[in-house]
Amino acid sequence: MKSQSSHAPASHGPAALRTAILDLLSALEPGKTISPFDAARALVGSDEQKWSRLMKPMRSVAIDMAKAGEIEIRRKGKAVDPTSFRGVYRLALPTAQVSGDA
Repeated sequence: MKSQSSHAPASHGPAALRTAILDLLSALEPGKTISPFDAARALVGSDEQKWSRLMKPMRSVAIDMAKAGEIEIRRKGKAVDPTSFRGVYRLALPTAQVSGDA
């Protein structure tokens, strides 16, 4: 029997996490950020046992999205390298996308 303690349920896989992140970010004013907890709670509600299981997969999805240029990972208000950041982070749309540069 497999344990799901560190894995997101199939219904909350990478595609669902990505969609939750983008949906929340697109609803914000330009330049605003979300916590990865916000995206997890948007999927499974406020039950900490449920959303906390999504945090490791959420970080992986956020890193992949940042590497692809879809979002920025920010610490202390500044974009950071998605391959080497540590600690508490927030997510934002890329600065160029926010300012309308293409």
